Amino acid sequence: MDPFEVYDYWSAWGFGKLARVFWYFIIFELSRYVLIDFFILCIFKLTARSRKARWDDAKQAFWNERPLISIIVVDDGSDDDAAVIGRSLEKHGLIDVFIRNEKRGGKASAANLALRYCTGKYLLHLDADSSFDRDAVERIIIPFYMDERIGGVGGNVKVRNYNESLCAKLQAIEYLKSISSGRIVTSFLGIYRIISGAFGAFRMDAVRQVGGWDIGPGLDGDITVKLRKAGYNIHFEHTAVCLSAAPTKFRKLWNQRMRWSRSLVRFRLRKHLDVFVPHKGFRFTNFLGFVENIMYNFVLDLKWYVYIIDMVFNYGDWIKYILPINILLYIIAGFAQQFTISQFSERAKEERVLWLYVPVMVFYVAVFLRLCRTFAYIRELFFKSSYRDPWNPQKSSYQAVKEGY
Repeated sequence: MDPFEVYDYWSAWGFGKLARVFWYFIIFELSRYVLIDFFILCIFKLTARSRKARWDDAKQAFWNERPLISIIVVDDGSDDDAAVIGRSLEKHGLIDVFIRNEKRGGKASAANLALRYCTGKYLLHLDADSSFDRDAVERIIIPFYMDERIGGVGGNVKVRNYNESLCAKLQAIEYLKSISSGRIVTSFLGIYRIISGAFGAFRMDAVRQVGGWDIGPGLDGDITVKLRKAGYNIHFEHTAVCLSAAPTKFRKLWNQRMRWSRSLVRFRLRKHLDVFVPHKGFRFTNFLGFVENIMYNFVLDLKWYVYIIDMVFNYGDWIKYILPINILLYIIAGFAQQFTISQFSERAKEERVLWLYVPVMVFYVAVFLRLCRTFAYIRELFFKSSYRDPWNPQKSSYQAVKEGY
């Protein structure tokens, strides 16, 4: 690519031509994930002192009450030594209750089984591969004492095993962007929409009010939406840190993301479509959260292909210049995001090694994840493939169909 030829071309056409050719990046990626996020995070940083005062008062109220928090160990029909280990922990008094499904019922079944035994004021839900910072449990409960309308609090999930492979490193960067900073933004705006199953806390009465977890994949987002529709607020607490094991192979990651992406169609576009319809329990923040989710994960995924076709047909002779410039723009934006994230991370020095892999994120997000989402959306829209996903036991999928989930 001759840089002088490129310079002459763009200088002749000016900013208008630049905006026309790179409209997808400017209108959607730059505005939403760089400028808006940066603006909100700056406000969040500037208001830290006022939040600290509220946090200290809530922390004192938490310690004055010292509420019971239920964390129950459930073995959902495992075929390894989990049952032996669980019963040993219970026998030696290291855990209060160990429960086992002799036949696998799925994640919702395990969570609801635990709910029957819970007696605490708050319920802590976590995945088996989760590990916490020492103060994580305290920090995820304190927000309940800052706002009595909060029904659930999501923790900050980071990748523990990012040193094991390139696949894990890219997910670590993705989690920092989409969870560690992205959910600060959506929580601040009141549209935070999914409490991760890896680490989340709930008011017990709120979970029981909405009937617990419904059968089917996508239950993390589903229980969050059910709570929001019931009138509860949902909060993200970035200082409550959980480390989780991410897939280290791209094939396993593909299967995981296919399941996650199918859930958007199954739950956002089908089950909870009433969020878009004005009714007695209608909340504008729920409507806005769904619009943002569907717009930036579904519509823009399809819009990207429109952009590629637009460039090929209208600027085919300049694709050899447009493509590398696009890549460069995304890399610059990636570094800007990474810098912003580092201002909020408790592990900023430790995570510096991930900066080396920021340029690779262009191909990870734009190619791997986009293709995965596209296949998932098509398969779910036209074939309802989530009901045949082996991740969810067939008996549970059958019951989900029967109950309209």
